[in-house]
Amino acid sequence: MTAGELSTDVAVAAPPVPAPAAHPTKAHPTKAHPSWHPEVIDGPLSTRALLRVDEALRLADAATGLTFSVYIGDLGDTPRDTAEHLLGQLSEPDTGVLVAVSPNERQLEIVTGSIARRRVLDRDAKLAALSMSAAFAGGDLGGGIVAGLAQLAEHAGRR
Repeated sequence: MTAGELSTDVAVAAPPVPAPAAHPTKAHPTKAHPSWHPEVIDGPLSTRALLRVDEALRLADAATGLTFSVYIGDLGDTPRDTAEHLLGQLSEPDTGVLVAVSPNERQLEIVTGSIARRRVLDRDAKLAALSMSAAFAGGDLGGGIVAGLAQLAEHAGRR
């Protein structure tokens, strides 16, 4: 999972996540790992939480045939527009479902592509956002994302 993925038309407050501590020594990318992203390793999720989110993304994609993505980072002054822009950058934005979370700005956006929108209704996205925001308020960023992805995939149904 890389930093910078999307969401729909729901804005929900989430608790701020403290900035990660600087590490005196960092691993360096190698030719074997061209997609190495230190911002993911040093980001707000633990390795275990990243693995859980990655598994939730894989399961949601496989179960629905849609492309689920997660973006964790600043969304700026217009979070909805930023999330829609990020969705547009996906390889197949029409079948995309993006969950964009900005813990420091307390913003959550769930955006869907034109095909995915037929299967993930606004009502479904709002329910998933409420579930995620409850987990975020409890300090569980990764768990909230995993729960939200599972709900969105369940509402989208099978391929």
